Amino acid sequence: MTPDLPITAVLPALMDALRTRGRAVLQAPPGAGKTTLVPLALREAALAPGRIVMLEPRRLAARAAAERMAETLGEPVGQTVGYRVRGEAKVSKATRIEVVTTGILTRRIQSDPELAGIGAVIFDEFHERSLDSDLGLALCLEIAGALRPDLMLLAMSATLDAAPVAALMGDAPLITSQGRAYPVETRWLDRPLPKAQRFEAALADLTCTALEQTTGGVLIFLPGEGEIRRLEGLLAPRVPPGCVMRPLFGAMDFAAQRAAIAPEASARKIVLATSIAETSLTIEGIRTVVDGGRARRARFDPASGMARLVTEPVSRAEATQRQGRAGRVAPGTCYRLWTRGEEGALPAFPPAEIEAADLAPLALELAQWGAAPDQIPLLTQPNPGSYGEAQALLAMLGALDTAGHITAHGRALAALPLHPRLAHMLALAGPDAAPMAALLAERDPLPRSAPADLALRLKAIRSPKGPHPYPPSRAVLQRITQEARRLRSAAKPADQKYSDAEMAALAYPDRIGLRRPGDAPRYLLSGGKGAVLDAADTLAGQRLIVVTDTDGNPREARIRQAITLSDAGLRGLFADQIAWHDICAWSRREGRVLARRQERFGALVLDDRHWKDAPEDAIARAMLDGVREIGLIWSDAARRFAARVALGRAAGMDLPDMSDAALMDTLEDWLLPYLAGVTSAQDWRRFDILEPLRALLDWDAMQALDALAPARFTTPLGREIPIDYAADPPEIQLRLQEMFGQTSHPMLGRTPLRVTLLSPAGRPLQATQDIPGFWDSSYVDVRRDMRGRYPRHPWPEDPRQADPTLRAKPRK
Repeated sequence: MTPDLPITAVLPALMDALRTRGRAVLQAPPGAGKTTLVPLALREAALAPGRIVMLEPRRLAARAAAERMAETLGEPVGQTVGYRVRGEAKVSKATRIEVVTTGILTRRIQSDPELAGIGAVIFDEFHERSLDSDLGLALCLEIAGALRPDLMLLAMSATLDAAPVAALMGDAPLITSQGRAYPVETRWLDRPLPKAQRFEAALADLTCTALEQTTGGVLIFLPGEGEIRRLEGLLAPRVPPGCVMRPLFGAMDFAAQRAAIAPEASARKIVLATSIAETSLTIEGIRTVVDGGRARRARFDPASGMARLVTEPVSRAEATQRQGRAGRVAPGTCYRLWTRGEEGALPAFPPAEIEAADLAPLALELAQWGAAPDQIPLLTQPNPGSYGEAQALLAMLGALDTAGHITAHGRALAALPLHPRLAHMLALAGPDAAPMAALLAERDPLPRSAPADLALRLKAIRSPKGPHPYPPSRAVLQRITQEARRLRSAAKPADQKYSDAEMAALAYPDRIGLRRPGDAPRYLLSGGKGAVLDAADTLAGQRLIVVTDTDGNPREARIRQAITLSDAGLRGLFADQIAWHDICAWSRREGRVLARRQERFGALVLDDRHWKDAPEDAIARAMLDGVREIGLIWSDAARRFAARVALGRAAGMDLPDMSDAALMDTLEDWLLPYLAGVTSAQDWRRFDILEPLRALLDWDAMQALDALAPARFTTPLGREIPIDYAADPPEIQLRLQEMFGQTSHPMLGRTPLRVTLLSPAGRPLQATQDIPGFWDSSYVDVRRDMRGRYPRHPWPEDPRQADPTLRAKPRK
């Protein structure tokens, strides 16, 4: 034991909590020594019969933690303390403390739900909230509650919102270790960075300042490898003599990672690291931290089935975790590339992976466990929509049946240490698919300047010594080769041979792309989303491709990796999913109904032909969509009829609602039978809806409506003119001379019509609801004004005695 570490002060209380309750939450700041000392203390106290399994979020952290504990005991790794990570294990029968990466625990639980031989599970750095950690804790809580009440559970973190975790664990005791081993002074910028200043340039300036003002090793936090390489290039000519720069990121080989964390005997070390250095690592000699304030996270779009990496500001918890790296071995200093005022705008904690990740692996694990997400004690429940999309993918791969239960094929996929897509490919294509699976699970071995063609990557794997027009990363190729060797041994022989493109299509059946018409290399994917290739790419002219990697843009993703697929290959793989569809649909672009016969695979139209004998009913139903887009076209007669019906409804008659909204809601009921021959917007604009509207009233209703609100008024000449019921009151319009001889006012029941009298030119002269009164009063003035303007038309002194007419006097 190392008594000078802060964690030693709370170890008695922690052991008591585990002894009495069997579970606890430990909150200890960076540098407190929890990763190294707690498992050893638990072993020494002999509280947990069996092995102690400690979870670490990363392989490097798992190896480093095991090595430090073994060194503390004066033993080699693999004796009392061992580790197990993907593709590598150092354990023995004597191992009592086993450090593993998070996914290994889940697979162990699925194969052995009782966790036989394991007495305690420690979730280190639980604040990272990886999907495997969340799931592992939930399953362990289920096991402890149902099968293993003796199983001890401990969650540890430096920056954890501990109260919800303690509540999830049945109000477990919360143990807090105060203070870090050494104090850390924090220095912020005086003013915000100018927007025009590049991130790496600003960080290089801040690093040089830190090098001038401090001594000892410097740890710089950056979002990813690209930023590390650019900063390395900027710093190379500026760092003082005697400094050595060491990159540190997850894709490096283990030897290079070890060099970054090992002490430098005769040089001042500058480590340029991603968030891999936030947790569980003691990097020898570090006295200063320079925090760029950015983190790279995966964001998954369930609608497109694509993930993309986004660079975001760090959370305050992550900043605290990074700051603590400066105080692990001596008093230190932390420089932050933001102002103190900007710090308040940072989020408190980073998002849990379950909120942003691809949920297909989780859905497969839970299907194998036989539970829905809300049936197990997850700290954060997944979004139901995202989880549903994950289940839909698994069903497409044949891993789930129609009821959502896991199939035999699904169990085979769950047994493989791969994403379900790649496991599906490996399970069907056998050992031949191992290089492809390893490649697609790893970062791209070729430089960014390389074309998108996946065949170039496969050639680099199969012929690593080249020559290659785009030199691959040797370290990445080595990891891919090692993983492929492991996967090959795990795969069962296949029933048939597949080409590389066909294997890719097995993994990504929803990302088979068909080139859209046009010059630009844009593709429609079988899952319905769009993707685009660089116009200069070697694949830009291909009709069919399988897209294996994109930038994840949800609107139109940019293709980063793809492979050409033949038409025969597509049909051979998915013959049962390719079918002809008869389609009658309204085309907004063309403004008419299109009747087509299409051969489809998912969203892809492989063949498209005119449907000559499309049924009239199908065409009419498609035309309804055009009507919904264009809207109702009212003739004057139809508008007057609808107004009469509205008047009847207001009077209490049982008549249909003929408002625009009601008619649009019931198009199929009243309009569909009358749309024969109407197939375009032009046809629709010529169509009169009066006849189908009248058909909504039976004979009795029509008779009652005619009695209440007749459609026409008969003039003294015997001519019928329409009554406009849209006006209030209802109105007729006619020439003044046609009303000569009219001695009473036209009525609708007891309601007088509004009569608009027109001049011989059709212009309104007078509107009245009292014709006799008009003859007696206003007519005299109208006659005086109009006689000179229209001398050929009669203007008698007594219009009551005159004959109605529409004729003018003959010319002399």
